Amino acid sequence: MSAVVDSTDSLIRRPGRADARRNFDALLTSARATFTEQGTSAALEEIARRAGVGIGTLYRNFPTREALIEAVYLDGIDELVRAADAVAGLPPWEAFESWLWRYIDYAATKSVLISAINNESPALQSCRRAFYDAAQPLFDRAIAAGQLRADASCQDIMRLISGVAGVTFSDADQRLRVLAMAIDGLRTRN
Repeated sequence: MSAVVDSTDSLIRRPGRADARRNFDALLTSARATFTEQGTSAALEEIARRAGVGIGTLYRNFPTREALIEAVYLDGIDELVRAADAVAGLPPWEAFESWLWRYIDYAATKSVLISAINNESPALQSCRRAFYDAAQPLFDRAIAAGQLRADASCQDIMRLISGVAGVTFSDADQRLRVLAMAIDGLRTRN
């Protein structure tokens, strides 16, 4: 189920019927949570159960585990692209930081999925393009406003945040505190 489309559209093709779309979205939400908690080898039956659908509905939408993993990954990137559009009208630093926190939420799921995805797949290549095409204007605006370090590239920042987000913390408060310090370190100082 490679659902790659051009960057102006959603990266995922959802079913047309409202009930089928609800099931599809419920499966993606359930799979994201289950994969994050249990890894990509989690039982597909558990994902279907959590989504409130039968296993047949899961297989109708995602004929293989790989198709489901890819769809969860694509959906996460799609959400980040939409989030970049949603914050684009905010002041530069606020837009950048708001989007970065959305990326942080996504990073936990991404780290679990990325090892199960073919890095050379057209879907992953499309995701990278869509991701950077959406993020780069936010970075550029924050740099132009003198609020984001000019020596930091979009790729540098994504690696920094992914690395920090992937560390094991003693609790959720410590995770948020350390991530906030990393983001604050990206600010320019006047």
